[in-house]
Amino acid sequence: MRKTLAVAAVALATVSFAGAAQARDQIRVVGSSTVYPFTTAVAEQFGKAGKFKTPVVESTGTGGGFKLFCAGVGPDHPDLTNASRAIKKSEMESCAKNGVTDVVEMKVGYDGIVLAASKKAKHIDVTRKQLFLALAKEVPVNGKLVENPYTTWNQIDPSLPASKIEVLGPPPTSGTRDAFLELVMESGAEAFPEIKELKKTDEKAFKKVFSSIREDGAYVEAGENDNLIVQKLDANANAFGIFGYSFLDQNSDKLQGSMVDGVAPTFEAIAAGKYPVSRPLFVYAKKAHVGQIPGIKEYLAEYTSEKAWGKSGYLADKGLIPMPDSERKEWAAKINGLEALKM
Repeated sequence: MRKTLAVAAVALATVSFAGAAQARDQIRVVGSSTVYPFTTAVAEQFGKAGKFKTPVVESTGTGGGFKLFCAGVGPDHPDLTNASRAIKKSEMESCAKNGVTDVVEMKVGYDGIVLAASKKAKHIDVTRKQLFLALAKEVPVNGKLVENPYTTWNQIDPSLPASKIEVLGPPPTSGTRDAFLELVMESGAEAFPEIKELKKTDEKAFKKVFSSIREDGAYVEAGENDNLIVQKLDANANAFGIFGYSFLDQNSDKLQGSMVDGVAPTFEAIAAGKYPVSRPLFVYAKKAHVGQIPGIKEYLAEYTSEKAWGKSGYLADKGLIPMPDSERKEWAAKINGLEALKM
């Protein structure tokens, strides 16, 4: 029955496309605020070539982007979505239910998640364990999980500043938040034997511990607008912000990146895999829209060209960490062949 419904949904989507031929002559992209600057740069280059209109790119956050992308096929739905994490199985299932059956996954490169501060602030070196203690809703004290008691950084460790803990970061819909939880908070939680033991006995309870961020004002959700975080950090030397490396790179005149576990967030450290808080970035395309919305295949070809995502490409100038040569070659072949993702 489910299969019949899915087939019916695809058939209906095809009819709606045919009935609304050329209803849209411009590519529409939604999704991650981290990938937004890269996809926008490609859109501008693509538009300059003059053969197709410049794609419209919106920053909706990774989770929000997948919701819009998976809602259906046809000119009313976006063609591509940016993502600062891989698509989840549940999101693929949601896509399939709505007739979005052939999804092309494009890994575009790597990024680091930084804990940034104003250049006027004291430079710090923080561990993932300390970041967990600063931001978790509950932390271990004398072997028991209690409501987070820390209000200043130096209460966690005397080597850290005596200033109030104030971190501006992404909301739950953000792929950056998902990656931060996995790469920082989970790793930091595992540094405590009692929490590590919980992972073995009750994985659901363990996940709740590392993924529950405090709500007492020490962590401030700053929406999907990373530029807003940059402005607030520039105005407040005691605050820290969490966002992708590219925003630090573009604002290096105002901001500095904190060291995490003794490693600074530099282009070289992320590319070499030495910086502990790094992740891959993605764009997803709807195969059903290729040939219906003009220019999708050509846009993907521009994105995967060496002049764009190569080591000396214009995306590296924007802060994207390019994949190694062999990996780029492999992904370019998959994408330009419109190979559908299988999960």
